[in-house]
Amino acid sequence: MTARYVRKARRTGAAALLVATLAFSAAACGGDDDGGGQDKGASSSTASRDSGKAQSKSDGTPETGTVLATVKGDAGVEMVITSATRDSGGFVTVNGQIKNTGGEVYTTPVQWGGEEEALADADRSFAGMTLVDSKAKKRYYVLRDTDNRPLTTSGYEPSIEAGATLTFFAQFPAPEASTHEVGVQFPGFPNATIEISG
Repeated sequence: MTARYVRKARRTGAAALLVATLAFSAAACGGDDDGGGQDKGASSSTASRDSGKAQSKSDGTPETGTVLATVKGDAGVEMVITSATRDSGGFVTVNGQIKNTGGEVYTTPVQWGGEEEALADADRSFAGMTLVDSKAKKRYYVLRDTDNRPLTTSGYEPSIEAGATLTFFAQFPAPEASTHEVGVQFPGFPNATIEISG
């Protein structure tokens, strides 16, 4: 074996080792807890937005099969809450669906977006939803991002066709760790009591 061949083999081995080391480093950095300098609320809300959009099967039933509460609203619509999960970042994310069980098109009310003037020009949203901790006598409103946009499903169509489903999510500040049950209040629906998991 010539010295030239040995040098070439060593260079090839060193290059392969360097590539493997860089790949391992990139994978390790990808799991960094601080999100690579991004705002934790923003990254959490993005994940929740994505999960909120994919919570139902083609027939409109929740993928998990769990239902925390079902309440009937006006004009033949139902609100079905499928999960309320507390995460380590201090948020509670509520997922669910609005089902039009009636025989006519349902026009979504503007009250769903909340009554705050700051949201008057915003897209249609679920910012009017609140969580109520009756024992602690506290009400929790939908969180906002740095541009004052509510961290909830928004920009949906102004109407829901008969038999159709609108999947939603909404993020709130987490109640005290000892609180496991809250009420959900949303315009046009009676109060729904749900259990927080996590």
